[in-house]
Amino acid sequence: MESKSSNKQNELKLWGGRFTGATDPIMEKFNASITFDKRMWKEDIKGSQAYVRGLEKAGLVTATECQDIIKGLDVVCTEWESNKFVLKPHDEDIHTANERRLTELIGPTAGKLHTGRSRNDQVTVDMKLWLREAVKTTRKHLVEFLQVSISRAKSEIDVLLPGYTHLQRAQPIRWSHWIMCHATALLRDLQRLDQVADRANEMTLGSGALAGNPFGVDRDFLKSLLAFDRVTANSMDATMDRDFVVDFLYWASMTMTHLSRWAEDLILYTTKEFGFVKLADAYSTGSSLMPQKKNADSLELIRGKAGSAFGKLSGFMMSYKGLPSTYNKDLQEDKIACGVLSTLTVNEGQCKAALSPDMLATDLAYYLVRKGVPFREAHSLSGKCVAAAEEKSVSLSSLTMQDLKGISDKFGDDVTSVWDFENSVEQYTSTGGTAKASVSQQIKHMETLLANSSNS
Repeated sequence: MESKSSNKQNELKLWGGRFTGATDPIMEKFNASITFDKRMWKEDIKGSQAYVRGLEKAGLVTATECQDIIKGLDVVCTEWESNKFVLKPHDEDIHTANERRLTELIGPTAGKLHTGRSRNDQVTVDMKLWLREAVKTTRKHLVEFLQVSISRAKSEIDVLLPGYTHLQRAQPIRWSHWIMCHATALLRDLQRLDQVADRANEMTLGSGALAGNPFGVDRDFLKSLLAFDRVTANSMDATMDRDFVVDFLYWASMTMTHLSRWAEDLILYTTKEFGFVKLADAYSTGSSLMPQKKNADSLELIRGKAGSAFGKLSGFMMSYKGLPSTYNKDLQEDKIACGVLSTLTVNEGQCKAALSPDMLATDLAYYLVRKGVPFREAHSLSGKCVAAAEEKSVSLSSLTMQDLKGISDKFGDDVTSVWDFENSVEQYTSTGGTAKASVSQQIKHMETLLANSSNS
């Protein structure tokens, strides 16, 4: 015979009526999700207040009962906001906790709130409401980063530095072109984030456990109250759908990948070997042993967080892939960069000093192309010039006219124009290039896209 305490314990659960035996304490702890989902307290209350209005519209609660429940939930909300809400041992999730507290405040009327509703549709609407606010906050940070990128690209457009391939000096570029390179990738992330938000903007409440709502609750009315764009089309799909979680985790992984590549460049650029930029003290740390050290920990942390983001995506996907239809318990778990960029200092002199004539070997080939030499031949002739300079242990620009004429009679006195780094970058005038006009066009284009995005 089971003890009265066992039955009392089960009465505290939303699902306890069918069970007479006590739950193992280890199972209680393992089954609980309150430590994760308590962050959705506000969304859970918002969804419940909308749902009870739907119940009133359907004639399932009186106007007085509806107001009692709404006011009681307002008190619960105030307790959460003031950090006075007290969780109890049998609050296995945020839904149980809020309904338990509501019952303490207004009595048995609270039991009508769950009429026709399941935690299966309740949790999905909570998650979507929570995600919607998280996307808004995240989007603001991303837009701020892009605005800082644009600002720096504008103000430092005349700074030149080496561009790299295979981590070897390749061609001269503008510092602003480097900034816009990473900003362009993050602009795609902003556009992807908007797509994630749109796909998640379907209201699941009213789907019940899996079969729908049997009491004629108006789902379009609930959709309007909760400011969703659409109502989910299939109740079974609605309760099992976590695509929107995968979408967001993929977005986070992609965005962190782009930020990680940005951070890796800057980590290199801050070293003594490069010395192109200097981080502000606010985003650096020192060494407990070596006084001279200034470590780019902020950037290293960004780089490291990319792995964590991808790990959460792959972990969730592995849980998600093998689930049968509708809800399963497996579904239970679910600014620095801007500051770095806005405060770092560009060492223009060091950037300029890192430019070397060998980086203009391609320009030498282009010079010959403009003299009518086919590119493949011009590339070969330029390579011979590089080899000649190495043999003489001089820079490419120090080859004499006799040296150059010995390689090709197409070289003339005007070849000296090739050894100008500003001229080099200014030849790339096509859309997306590193010429000043092209970079300015990129900046203007991104400003327009951001303006249109914020107005939509």
